[in-house]
Amino acid sequence: MNGIMSDLPAVQELTLSQYPKNLIEQVFANIADGIMITDRHKKIVTVNAAFEFVTGYTSEEVRGKKPSVIQSGIHDRTFYVNMWSRIAEEGMWQGEIWNRRKTGELYPEWLKILAIKSEEGEITNYCAIFTDLSERKVVEDELAKRSLYDSLTDVCNRFAFIDRMKTLLEVSDNKVQRIQHAVFFLDLDRFKQVNDTLGHSIGDLLLVEVSKRIKCLLKNKDILARFGGDEFVITLSNIKHPREAAQFAERLIRAFEQPIRIHDQDIYVSTSIGISIYPEDGTSTEMLINRAVKAMTFSKENGRNCFSFYFEELKTDSNRVLALDGELRKAIENREFTLAFQPKICVETQNIIGLEALVRWKSEKLGFVSPAEFIEYAEESGLIIPLSEIIFELACEGYHKLVAAGYPKVPIAINVSSIHFQQQSFLESVQTILERNNTSAQNFEIEVTERTVMNTAQETISKLVKLKQLGFKLSIDDFGTGYSSLSYLVRFPLDVLKIDRSFIQHICSLDDKQAIVDAIIQMAHRLQIKVVAEGVENVQQVELLRSMGCDFIQGYYYSKPLPMDELIDFIHFWEVEHQGRI
Repeated sequence: MNGIMSDLPAVQELTLSQYPKNLIEQVFANIADGIMITDRHKKIVTVNAAFEFVTGYTSEEVRGKKPSVIQSGIHDRTFYVNMWSRIAEEGMWQGEIWNRRKTGELYPEWLKILAIKSEEGEITNYCAIFTDLSERKVVEDELAKRSLYDSLTDVCNRFAFIDRMKTLLEVSDNKVQRIQHAVFFLDLDRFKQVNDTLGHSIGDLLLVEVSKRIKCLLKNKDILARFGGDEFVITLSNIKHPREAAQFAERLIRAFEQPIRIHDQDIYVSTSIGISIYPEDGTSTEMLINRAVKAMTFSKENGRNCFSFYFEELKTDSNRVLALDGELRKAIENREFTLAFQPKICVETQNIIGLEALVRWKSEKLGFVSPAEFIEYAEESGLIIPLSEIIFELACEGYHKLVAAGYPKVPIAINVSSIHFQQQSFLESVQTILERNNTSAQNFEIEVTERTVMNTAQETISKLVKLKQLGFKLSIDDFGTGYSSLSYLVRFPLDVLKIDRSFIQHICSLDDKQAIVDAIIQMAHRLQIKVVAEGVENVQQVELLRSMGCDFIQGYYYSKPLPMDELIDFIHFWEVEHQGRI
C-alpha cells in the first residue's frame, strides 16, 4: 500500500510564484486529490473541491482553523511530532494516515505534506495533498477474505486449509505426547450428472447445502474446506483413536441419506471418502492429502458411498502417472501439441482486440489429456520449460498463419509458467524463439499470474521491464486468486489485468461479486490499466460488465477456444457481421 503514491514527484521545495496563476488555479480546482494549504502558522488558508468532497467540510468551515479539525484521534502525539520534525528537516513528509470526515466517519488516506518556501528560502505555507484510500481498503479487505474463504460455500478454501494445517502440524510436532489427526477427502458421487442435467446453478446450490450438512457435524476445533469443484477436505484434530475417524465417516455418509431439496426438487447425493491419519500416514499436509485422495479413489472404485483408510498397498494412480510421464516426454520430443485460440472482444467497439493461445494435447495412448493434468505434471517434473518453448514456437507459427490470411493486427497472448519465468535464461530463450520465427514481440502479450510476480519483486520488475522494452504487452492473469498486495500494480509496467472467471461466474446474482468486480475495474482504470473479464458466458454478464466500464471480454459468450482454421473462419464471420472491424 505504501508504494501506491511513490510515483509522486519528490519535490523538496515549491515556489508558487514561478507558475502562471491561471494554470495553478485550474490544477487546484480540478485535480482528483484533496489539497489543503495553510499559512506558516499552520492555519488553513484554502482547500480545493476534492478536499470538500472527501471530508464533508466546506472551505468556509475550515478556513482559519488548524488541520487538527479533521484528526481521527487514532495517532498519538509522537506520530505528529515526528511528522513535523521530518518536514522541518527535509521539507516533506508522506505516509498513510487516518483522518475524520465531518460526519465523524474515520477514513484512511495517503498524505503528502510539502513545505512551500519563498525565494529567500523562508517557509511561507504548507501544502497537504491526499488521496482517499477507503475504496482501495474495501477492495483489499474483500480480496483478503477471498483468499481465505470459498466464495460459494463460505467455508475455507484450499489455501486457507493448507495454512491452518501448517500451524496445526507445527504445534503437534512440538508436543511431547503423541497426537493424532484425521484428514478426510470427500468427493461427491455423480455430481457431474447434476450439473449436466439440472444446470450449474442448481449444482452450486447443492454444494452450498452439502457444506451446511457437513458443518453441522463439526466441532470448533475441526477444519472444513472446499478443495475445488465438488471436493471437500476435513480435518478432525486431536483424535484419540482411528476408530473416531471411522465413526465420523459413517455420520458423514448418513448425513446424505436424506435428499437435498432445491427449488421444490429432491436431489439425492452421496459421497466417497478417503481418510489418512497423522502421523502414521504422513507428517506434512501435502502427504496427508495425497494419501487421503488415494483412499478416496479406492472408495469410488469399490462401489462409492463408502469410506476407506489409506494403506500402503494403494497404488491406484501409479500406472497413470508412469504413462503420463513417458507419453509427455515423447510428445515434447515430437512436438505433438496444438494451440486453440480464444478471441478477446472490445466491449464498446465490438472489435477483436486479441487472442489467447491455449495448449492442447491428444496422446495416441492416453487420448485427449486435460491441460490441467499435463501442465501440472510438467511443472512438477521440470518438463514445463521445454513445453513452454514449444507453446511460444506454436504461437509464432499461428501469428504467421493469421498474417497470411490477412489478419496482421491480432496480437496473441501466451500464458507463462511461473517456473519458466523464473529461469535465468527466460528472456534469452524468448528472444531466440522470436528471431528464429522472424517475428516481433509487438505481436504478442505475456500473461503471468499474481503469484509469479510476487515471488521475487526486484528480479520480477527487471524481467517485466525488459519484456516491455522488447515490445511485449504485459498482463496479470487470474487476478484475485493469488492476492497478496495491490502495490505491485503500480510498481510493474502492466498493460492489462484479467479478472478471474470465479469473480465473473456469479456477478449477476451475488452483490458482493458485483462490488468486487466494479471496484477492481475502477482501481485498474485509475492506474491506466485495461481490464479483461474472462469466463463470460451470457448477455446479462456482458451488459453488467459494460455498465461497469470493463474494457474487454473473453469467454464462451463470444467464442470457445478455436483451432487455427476455425479461428480464421470466425474472424472472417466477425468482419462481415461487424462491418470489417477487427
